[in-house]
Amino acid sequence: MMTGYGIARIWKAAVTCGLRQAGVMIACFVALVAAGAAQAAMETKAKHAILYDMSNGTVLFEKAADVPFEPGSLAKLMTLDMIFEALDEGSVTMETTYPVSEFAWRTGGAPARTTTMFAALKSEVPVSALIRGIIVQNANDACIIFAEGSAGSEAAFAKRMSARARELGMTQSQFANSTGLPGSATRMSARDVSILAEHLIRDHPQLYQIFSEEAFTWNNIYQRNRTALYGHSIGIDGLKDGFAEGAGHSLVSSTTQDGRRLIAVVSGLPDADQRDAAILSLLRYGYEEFQTVRLFDANETVAEARVFGGAKGYVPLVSYVPVSMTLPSDGREAYRMRVAYTGPIPAPVKKGLKIGEVRLYKDKTLVHTAPLFTGEEIAVGRLDQRAVDGARELLFGWW
Repeated sequence: MMTGYGIARIWKAAVTCGLRQAGVMIACFVALVAAGAAQAAMETKAKHAILYDMSNGTVLFEKAADVPFEPGSLAKLMTLDMIFEALDEGSVTMETTYPVSEFAWRTGGAPARTTTMFAALKSEVPVSALIRGIIVQNANDACIIFAEGSAGSEAAFAKRMSARARELGMTQSQFANSTGLPGSATRMSARDVSILAEHLIRDHPQLYQIFSEEAFTWNNIYQRNRTALYGHSIGIDGLKDGFAEGAGHSLVSSTTQDGRRLIAVVSGLPDADQRDAAILSLLRYGYEEFQTVRLFDANETVAEARVFGGAKGYVPLVSYVPVSMTLPSDGREAYRMRVAYTGPIPAPVKKGLKIGEVRLYKDKTLVHTAPLFTGEEIAVGRLDQRAVDGARELLFGWW
C-alpha cells in the first residue's frame, strides 16, 4: 500500500476558483488571489522577526525566524512558564515561599545593579510576589529564588527549562540560567519566542493579566511596570524585552484589536528606540494590511480523500471548527492553499479519524495549518470494488 500524499477531490474549489479538481495529488486552491493593488512589502531593520496572528494561527511575516540568538531577559518568559505549570500541577501554590540565598541576592539582587525586586537576603518570598517581580519589575533575583527553591540549583532548573521548551515545540531554544543574564549559552529563536508567548497567553489567561498591572511594591520599594511600550495607544498588554551584548535589543509584544490578537517578535536592534519602532511597525502592518477570511464552516466538506477497498471511493474531509486564515487585504497572488493527507486510506474508515490538514503557503513558506478529519464511516467494499482498487494501484499507483 502506498504511503505519502493521497489524492483529494476538492469541493470548495468550485466556489473559490470556479472549477472542481479531481485526482490532484496535493489539492491546491488557487483562488486566494484577489484583484487589487499589490501589497506593500514589509521591511524591518530587525535581524530576526516574526509576526503571528494568534486568532487563527497564521504567520504574517518572518525574517530569519529560526536562527537562534542570545535573548537576554526574554528567557524569563520560560521561567514564568515553569512557575505557571507548577501552579497548574499543584506542586506549588501562590502562598508557597522560597528563601533568598546569597547567590540569588548577589547575582540578581541589589548588589548586582541589574533589574531586581530587592528581595532581602535570607528572607522568604511567596510565589505570588516572585511572579510579579519577574513580570512587572523584570527581576533577576525573583527568577533565581524560584529556580533554586524548586529545583535545588539554578543549573538544574535550567535543564528543566530546556526540556520544557522541547515539549512546547521550541526547537531552537536552550537555557543555561533562569534569567537570561549574559555570558551564558542561553539561546532562543524568534519563532520559539512566539510559540512561548502564545502558550502563556492561551493557557494561562488569568496569570497573563499580571502583565498589565501598573506597578509592584516589594521590600517597601515601589517600581512601575517595566514592560516595553506598556500603555501605548496600540494596546500592548505584555510581554517582555531583552538585551545581550552582540545580540542587541529584542522584544516580544502582544496586542488585541477587533477580535484579533497579534504576537510580534524582533531581535538584533542597536537600541531601544529602534526596537520599539520595529515592533510597532510590525503590529501596525498586521492590523492595517491583513484581514481574517472565513474559508470553511465547521463540519463543512473541505475535500475528499481516496479510499482503498471501500464501499465508496472517497471519504469527505472536514474540520470540526471553522477554518479562518489571515490574508492580505490586497494582492494575494503569493498565497496558495493545499489539502494534504497520508493515503490512500484503507477501508474500513472510521468517522472522526485525523487524516490530513489544510496548508496555507506564502510562496513556498508554510504560514498556517488546520487539521482535517474523516466526515463519515466507509465500510469495506464488495469483492469487485476491492479488486478494481487493487488493479488501479498495481497499474497506475494512486496519482
